[in-house]
Amino acid sequence: MIQDTILLADQPVIEAERFVLRPLRKSDAGLIALYTADRRVAEGTRAIPHPLPPGATEAFVTRAMSAGRVEDVWAMDGSEQGLAEVLGLVSLTRMENDQSEIGYWVAPGFWNTGFASEAVAALVAANPHGARTLFAEVFQDNPGSARVLTNCGFDYLGDAESWSVARNARVPTWTYLRKMA
Repeated sequence: MIQDTILLADQPVIEAERFVLRPLRKSDAGLIALYTADRRVAEGTRAIPHPLPPGATEAFVTRAMSAGRVEDVWAMDGSEQGLAEVLGLVSLTRMENDQSEIGYWVAPGFWNTGFASEAVAALVAANPHGARTLFAEVFQDNPGSARVLTNCGFDYLGDAESWSVARNARVPTWTYLRKMA
């Protein structure tokens, strides 16, 4: 436990209204695996495979906790408010020139609750990477995720496409950006 704390010292806990964003810990693997095994969650992301292979979640959590990571991952932890310990995840991936890319998913049982918007807004407000620009992309068949971004001050940049591991296909995307002050 002490080693985990040392490795994550540079990743802050971020307060939101109904939960905190906190660095991942090994004990999160069970809930993350449960949620990401749902085809709807996996197909909403670029990188989560479906079906979820054994050990994939544990490897993801280990990477998220490593000192040399390029992606910071936070759990949306609602346990202090009587909610689940993991409601979903939000991440920032470092890019070049003081830029980061934000990603997020929420467990299906918590869809349409505003948790994604709250998590993205808290992460944008904290700007833990000190980014000048934040980017995000969402699949075009997921307009709810696009609304999360526009509600948090992101501007539409253009259309593209990305590979989805779960879909085993290229999927049309909308790309967004937010200039930071």
